[in-house]
Amino acid sequence: MKTSNCQAIIFDFDGVIVESGQIKTQAFAELYRSYGDAVVTAVVHYHQQHGGLSRYHKFRYFQQHLLNKPPLTLSEEQTLDRRFSELVMEAVIASAAVSGAHEFIYQEASRIPLFIASGTPESELKTIVTRRGLAPYFTAIHGAPTLKPALIADILTTHNLVPETVLMIGDALIDYESAQQNGIAFLGRVCPGDQNPFPEQVKTMPDLCALIN
Repeated sequence: MKTSNCQAIIFDFDGVIVESGQIKTQAFAELYRSYGDAVVTAVVHYHQQHGGLSRYHKFRYFQQHLLNKPPLTLSEEQTLDRRFSELVMEAVIASAAVSGAHEFIYQEASRIPLFIASGTPESELKTIVTRRGLAPYFTAIHGAPTLKPALIADILTTHNLVPETVLMIGDALIDYESAQQNGIAFLGRVCPGDQNPFPEQVKTMPDLCALIN
C-alpha cells in the first residue's frame, strides 16, 4: 500500500508503533488479581475485546459490571490510574517497536504532518513518545481522557486537514469506527497470531514494513 497521496497520517500508539499490547493486558490482570481468577479472566477478556478504549472507561466498567460496586470516586479512579501507570510506563518505553514503524515514521515526517491519537492518558503518552525519541516527528500527540472520535475531529479541524486526504493506522475496532465517523481512510494492523477485529473489507497488514519506500 502506498501512502504518497496522503496529506497527513494519524497513528494509534499501542500495537501500531510499539508492541505493548501484552504489557497492558498484564497490568490489568495485576490490578484486579486480588478479586480472584474469575474476575481477572473477565477483565482480560474485556480489555482484549475493547482495544483502543481508555483505561478510565475500563476501570468504570469493571467497577460496576464485574465487581458490582458503586461507581468509582475520583480518588479511587486516580489511584487505579497511578498504579496502572507504574506497572506499564517503563515497560512500554522499553518495548520493541512494531516492525517498520520507526522507519515509516522517519520517512513520512519529512513529507507530511503526523499525529498520534491514543487511548493512553495524554501526559503519559507524551512522556513515553518523548523518551522513545519520537516526539520530534509528530506535529501533535493526543490521548485520553478525550475519546478517539473527538481526538481525530480536533486534529482535522485544528490543522485544516481535508478528511479524504488523511489516513489513520490502528489496531482496534474503535480506531476503525473513529476513522469512519470522521470520514478518513483507515489501515488496520493485525499482529500475527491475533484475531482480526475488523470487517472483512478493511485492509490490514501484519506490520508497517510494506509502507516503507
